[in-house]
Amino acid sequence: MPRISVNESTTYHWSLLEDVTGFQAAGIPGIGVWRRKLADFGEERGVELLRESKLEVTCFSSAGGFTGSDGQTFREAVDDALEALRLAAEMRAGCLVVVSGAKAGHTFNHARRLVREALVELGDAAAAHNLQIAVQFMHRLPVERWSFINTLDAAVELLAGCRHARVGMVFDLFHFWREPELCRRIPQIVPWIKLAALTDARLPAQTDDDRCLPGQGDLPLAEIITALENGGYRGAYDVQLISERCRESDYESLLADCRKSLGQLVPALLPTAESPPRPHPVSEIVLAPAPPQR
Repeated sequence: MPRISVNESTTYHWSLLEDVTGFQAAGIPGIGVWRRKLADFGEERGVELLRESKLEVTCFSSAGGFTGSDGQTFREAVDDALEALRLAAEMRAGCLVVVSGAKAGHTFNHARRLVREALVELGDAAAAHNLQIAVQFMHRLPVERWSFINTLDAAVELLAGCRHARVGMVFDLFHFWREPELCRRIPQIVPWIKLAALTDARLPAQTDDDRCLPGQGDLPLAEIITALENGGYRGAYDVQLISERCRESDYESLLADCRKSLGQLVPALLPTAESPPRPHPVSEIVLAPAPPQR
């Protein structure tokens, strides 16, 4: 399975069809499918397109809001997530990405109980489809409407409470890189990681819109990826370039620059036309040195 994908949120203004053809032309082996684009294109046609393409669907985003923060009842949110899970299975995605929702007036413990109950039900359903559930945790205050879990410790505590092998996390480098002693802790959290969201940022980055191409910012990506690989992570890295600059750029050039950056940062994880995808032991993972701090 290819271990590199680009999320459709990166090419914000393209359609699903444009993403599939554009990613293939750029030599991107995988795609992170955005639910909105699938709905706009047509679910049945979209699933057929994805299954006929040569792209690996690493993830399908997203579902959730189990606390009622977006106006749905708990049952409505869970049922919607189960429908998303069905679509993820049809397109043979690696995982379904879900968000908890905001605390929405609940006590922290009650909100966590609601999310845990939803995740256990989704985990059981995911097992039947041979899928994984990846919870998106977010660190910064401006995105608390999507998640009230905003530290690594709180994320692990929630997942441990689920006690479900199919339920884990999106390890978003943008949201977690500031965690104290992160690289030292990574081997202990690797079993919880279902997907790694790969991005960079120029500091000081304050919001989720401050992302940039991997290797063009100030985050210690090489150090973190090395820790993930040495810690035993063998899942996908989904490139998520969520920024106004990326949204308004020329997407063909952006994808070409993205592939070039990835080729410099993680050459062994990005197959070339001459080298078909194959597993890479830790000893073969060659990473570019971390960029100097500015």
